[in-house]
Amino acid sequence: MMANLCPSVVLLAGLLAASVQLRAVDGAIVRPLEPSGAANLLLFIASDCPVANGYAPDIQRICTAYARNGVNCLLVYEDVGVTAEAVRKHLSDYRYVGVRAVVDADGQLARRLGASVTPEAAVVDRDGKTRYRGRIDDRYVALGRQRRTVTSHDLQAALDLLVAGKPVAIAQTTAIGCFIVPPDLRRN
Repeated sequence: MMANLCPSVVLLAGLLAASVQLRAVDGAIVRPLEPSGAANLLLFIASDCPVANGYAPDIQRICTAYARNGVNCLLVYEDVGVTAEAVRKHLSDYRYVGVRAVVDADGQLARRLGASVTPEAAVVDRDGKTRYRGRIDDRYVALGRQRRTVTSHDLQAALDLLVAGKPVAIAQTTAIGCFIVPPDLRRN
């Protein structure tokens, strides 16, 4: 059916499909798939996930380090029924500073990007293409089993290549953490 439409209508339909707009807990409207800088780093987390909470210092460090390269961080809360007030408390408790947060109440963003656990990262470039999705690093061998020493900083490697204008060598890794509840099972 789209074959009979003019190219500009097809392009417009694609742009509308790509557009996702959410309200951050600070009230701002954010478009996670439309970076204003070099990229958007979306970090899917849950306030009650011990794995995600254990990564809070690393997430804060990464967000601070890459902000100067035009990478905008967005914490995407996947808790079922979490409120903006609870998110603000979580941000304070885990010392997130200067990082915007949204609640993905219907799981639309996680589903769109294929995120299935928290924490899981997705890097979206200027063109709206997902350049990386997966783990922050290889700290976890399996749920509840950590390495003594992190040997692969996958997210940072992807960000380094992206800001250098190079192709991301490893575009997907498997994240280990707390499962994101599918939208059809959510009861908000």
